[in-house]
Amino acid sequence: MALTPLNALNAFIAVARRRSFAAAARDLGVSTSALSQSVRQLEVRLGVTLLTRTSRTVALTDAGQRLVENAGPAVDQALESLKTVSARPGEVTGRVRLSVPTPSVALVVARLLSRFIERYPKVEVEVQAENRFVNIVAEGFDAGIRLSEAIERDMVQVRLTDAGRFVVAAAPSYLSRRGIPEKPQDLLQHDCLCIRASPSGARYAWELERGRKTWRVPVQGTVTTNDPDLMRLLAVAGVGLLYAFEPQIADELRRGSLRIVLEQYAAAVPGFFLYFPSRAQVSPAFRAFVDVARELATESKQRSR
Repeated sequence: MALTPLNALNAFIAVARRRSFAAAARDLGVSTSALSQSVRQLEVRLGVTLLTRTSRTVALTDAGQRLVENAGPAVDQALESLKTVSARPGEVTGRVRLSVPTPSVALVVARLLSRFIERYPKVEVEVQAENRFVNIVAEGFDAGIRLSEAIERDMVQVRLTDAGRFVVAAAPSYLSRRGIPEKPQDLLQHDCLCIRASPSGARYAWELERGRKTWRVPVQGTVTTNDPDLMRLLAVAGVGLLYAFEPQIADELRRGSLRIVLEQYAAAVPGFFLYFPSRAQVSPAFRAFVDVARELATESKQRSR
């Protein structure tokens, strides 16, 4: 079989990651029809169907999923290598793509990117902030940031923050009006600010623990969102109980505009970690990013002693 053209393979990977011919065409600067024809020619050349197309959606077949997972990182590496050819000796160029959860943005990502961009101004950084679980290999990310319990075991992990807690909190005005919950089951009688990570997903059941015993409470409330800032503002306004990573509401706790309840049931988490595939071919740009992440993590650990 003749070698598959890199352009056609790159076109397919773009569509597979965006799940859209129109969006991928905009990214690549080509017409949707030309992109569709390129992918069809690749399918004919390979003798397999890579994408299932409908009038509204694009989905990967099993063959398409295998191809994007196996070939995607290599294509990214090849394209990055082309960009570095024109760089001056010692200059780091390229791109770093990250998938991060929204709670990590203010707590660690902004500080990390500020230092990295100051040191490596020729590197482009793309950050997708969302709370769904992301297959970083299939979707073309160099790395992700997550709580370690959500990371696959074959990933390299770099600790970014200390361990923390997920706590239940409320405004004094809410607690004086509705009372203070004493045990996890009491949450079912309260107005809670509900969490839904994705439009098609179920509401998140709040996780609590005490010793070896754990609870997953299917809380209810009039507001459901995936925006932590909105939940925090509504909690301060007395709308309902809030479930949050404790550092996110540290200022409100200091000021007294929020109070922790059910503290003895607060769920401990290991903290945020940068993670990436152990088998990945690391680009100079991403290697520099990891070095800065480790540097900041070391400084943070020394300050906490």
